[in-house]
Amino acid sequence: MPEALRIIPLGGLGEVGKNMTVYELGDDAIVVDAGLAFPRDEHLGVDLILPDVTYLRDRERPVRAVILTHAHEDHVGSLPYLLREVRVDEVWATRLTLGLVKSKLDEHGLLRAAELREIDPEGGPLQLGAFRAEFVRMAHSVPDAVAVVLETEAGRVLHTGDWKLDHTPVDGLRTDVGRLAEFGNRGIDLLLADSTNAERPGVTGSERLVGEAFRQIIPQRQGRILVASFASNVHRMQQAVDVAVDVGRKVCVVGRSMRKNLNIARNLGYIDMPEDALIRPVELDEYEPGQVLILCTGSQGEPLSALVRIAYNDHPAVHVERGDTVIISARPVPGNELRVHDAINQLAKLGAEVLHQENAPVHVSGHGHAEELRTMISLVRPKAFMPVHGEFRMLAAHARLAEEGGVPPEAIVLAENGSVVELTPQGARIVDDVESGVTFVDGLGVGDVHDVALRDRRHLSEDGVLIVVATLAGSNGRASAGPPELIARGFADSGPLLDEMRDEASRVLDDCLQQNIVEIKLLQEHIHDGLGQLVYDRTGRRPMILPVVVEV
Repeated sequence: MPEALRIIPLGGLGEVGKNMTVYELGDDAIVVDAGLAFPRDEHLGVDLILPDVTYLRDRERPVRAVILTHAHEDHVGSLPYLLREVRVDEVWATRLTLGLVKSKLDEHGLLRAAELREIDPEGGPLQLGAFRAEFVRMAHSVPDAVAVVLETEAGRVLHTGDWKLDHTPVDGLRTDVGRLAEFGNRGIDLLLADSTNAERPGVTGSERLVGEAFRQIIPQRQGRILVASFASNVHRMQQAVDVAVDVGRKVCVVGRSMRKNLNIARNLGYIDMPEDALIRPVELDEYEPGQVLILCTGSQGEPLSALVRIAYNDHPAVHVERGDTVIISARPVPGNELRVHDAINQLAKLGAEVLHQENAPVHVSGHGHAEELRTMISLVRPKAFMPVHGEFRMLAAHARLAEEGGVPPEAIVLAENGSVVELTPQGARIVDDVESGVTFVDGLGVGDVHDVALRDRRHLSEDGVLIVVATLAGSNGRASAGPPELIARGFADSGPLLDEMRDEASRVLDDCLQQNIVEIKLLQEHIHDGLGQLVYDRTGRRPMILPVVVEV
């Protein structure tokens, strides 16, 4: 009997973002994608969210290879952290993805952490230990996206990555439908497919539709034009640049990640623009508002992004006024809607006209809608199906599409992060689970913030903090040296209530000393309980109470 192929998603299931899937056969392991997610409002103070890679770190042998399907942060963003924690022999990616990843690894000082190898989608198969890997070119909202086909003695798996059926892509490189059909004829034992738009009927519009919208909008505007998109959306940048050059506007790129990606894409030949069309942010004041187009980051309302700083008049080089137009050429990632709406409202207050996907055709998705997902299933005709890359409702919707497409219900695997799916000649099924979850990046700390810390931060944000400082005097610390001091922060206090709390703290302290309770931890506990009950009785709130007892 051949060994079973184990498929272990460590991220990307039941959520949008931090996509990472482990494939194991015997002692060999391959990881497809190493993504991150961005924090939501409840992740107070957290900068990035990574998959928990404890399972990979505990392996005896190095990971044979990490394969990156495309350059979006939710598929490559955690690679530097993965390479710091886990031994990896090789990283494989297409040309543009590799160029962007090299820059990221260089910033982290990890260029030599693994051998970086380039994928040629039209090239032959790669032998990676027990895995034979082949690649299929896919159209997406970033160039050079690929699907991965892994062939093992246990079966053949197709992992789509992110994709759509764009018949008129900007670079002319369509999803290779013929190659997908060829693999379908060979036989696919398990299909893992992107579920992001499984609930959306019809088909996704072509990327060229955004370019046509730019050609309708930009020539008619007189003031500054700002276009905000993902920093990796090279096609979107190219189309905006083309229209700007045609109407005689200079192009200014604002936002560190967008400037970096634009330079890399130009150097690799993925963006074509005249050198004299590009100006620096410090040169903007030398031109009239109607002579410039500004490409910027911040389409997701990120707090420190260029667009948000511009919206709040906090950017050193760019400001917005009446007559200007802001085009937000992206859809909010689930959880970011409120931030994006806040930025739109602030820009509207400044007098700008804000165009976004709800009021203008300035964005199309990079993910296939339901009809395209049906097409994929009919092309590949998988024996078993496992939806990935999406919240659970998206996975469930994709599972229904697969069943409608002829996949038997018992051959559809609805897994979660940490599930261990085994593929054998008899089919695919969940057999176990491993440790999975999230790792928080907070400033320079990776994994230092845990749920208890977030709980405390949430507590502080909701009810504030009350610090009580009590001083004990005397050689044996058995007397109070005066009434305790109270410091309140984030707590809607009143003078009378503070006086009452101070009296209560004095009473509790005196009662304890009369009962010969002089152990500092016990004193702190009694003060905490006494004040906590008083505050709750008077206000119905539970601020964090931090008693401090000092002996002098």
